[in-house]
Amino acid sequence: MIRIKRIYDPVEESDGRRILVDRLWPRGVTKEKAAIHEWMKEVAPSHELRKWYHEQGNFDEFEDSYRKELMGDDAKIPLLQQLRKWADEGTVTLLYSAKDDKRNQAVVLAELLRGMKDD
Repeated sequence: MIRIKRIYDPVEESDGRRILVDRLWPRGVTKEKAAIHEWMKEVAPSHELRKWYHEQGNFDEFEDSYRKELMGDDAKIPLLQQLRKWADEGTVTLLYSAKDDKRNQAVVLAELLRGMKDD
């Protein structure tokens, strides 16, 4: 099972494996408070894409570009496969720091990972 959650929300036992998918460490969050199992900044949007999105704010283009970054980089495929494997074994919660809970990289990543199950 794949869930998404803001890193600032309380840790819950039902979170399962907590994976931070931000490139930068979230402001004001200690490592203890984050209680993450992994920090997979390698699957976060590139610095350039993140900066572009913050300047332009076009989520549809961001989503398309981010998917291309993920699927077009051979080094990222094993990481995506590992996330999918963990999700098959139990609950994986993708953690993000963005304020918008509907338009962020974790939403895109979760959708992509859910689609991998059918492959």
